[in-house]
Amino acid sequence: MKISTIIKNKFPTILSVFILVLIWKIISQSIASEMILPSPEVTCKSLLVLIKSQDFLKIVLMSIKRGMVGFFLSCTLGLGIGLLTGSNSFLEKLIEPILVVIKSTPVMSIIILALIWFKTDHVPIFVSFLVAFPIICVNVSEGIKSIDVKLLEMAKIYGVKKYRMVLEIYLPAITSYFMAGVSTAMGIGWKAVIAAEVLSQPNLAIGTSLYNSKVYIETENVLAWTVIAVALSFIFERGIRTLEKKMIRWRVK
Repeated sequence: MKISTIIKNKFPTILSVFILVLIWKIISQSIASEMILPSPEVTCKSLLVLIKSQDFLKIVLMSIKRGMVGFFLSCTLGLGIGLLTGSNSFLEKLIEPILVVIKSTPVMSIIILALIWFKTDHVPIFVSFLVAFPIICVNVSEGIKSIDVKLLEMAKIYGVKKYRMVLEIYLPAITSYFMAGVSTAMGIGWKAVIAAEVLSQPNLAIGTSLYNSKVYIETENVLAWTVIAVALSFIFERGIRTLEKKMIRWRVK
């Protein structure tokens, strides 16, 4: 791809970020209080200090680990139950009220209950799992229901083996639904992990660092940690989209 094409494609994103930073700078100068809203420059300096700190990498990796463990559990269970509910109407009606209750429960209520039930380090894992699970489960179930019944009947008539039906009918049908669920669940789940860390206060956590910065009124650090959390979320999303494109190519082949 030509450099000019890359610049053309990325220009709207760069312009959007520039406008956001400009608005931030204008509001910061209007307030004229670094304690309330630090300027972008001060926040950048704070960000660099945090990145160079001894525990920075450990903090980030531990938060990612908690989020990924919960997310992996939600993907595994959501995929399994989604396959069952999508192919069995009785199970779908049985599970649906449970999923509705989980989706309707405020995240803060889930976090508070998790604080009562689990150890500090396990709270973000549980919250990540419970927030992401119903999204993935419902999407997989919808993917199964989208399969043409006539196609399944034809496969049975011609004696197509089970493993070929799974590889050539079921998996291609649920891929886009599953990846859409994963993308949505990742975005919501990552926010829930940070919120859970803020309240549960585990050692070495982005949420704990955010809370400590708030306690000591280090607003520039609050913004710096927020930038880090947003950047990680962006990286996760890009990774999922890249994986989704590869899976779509596999479907086409």
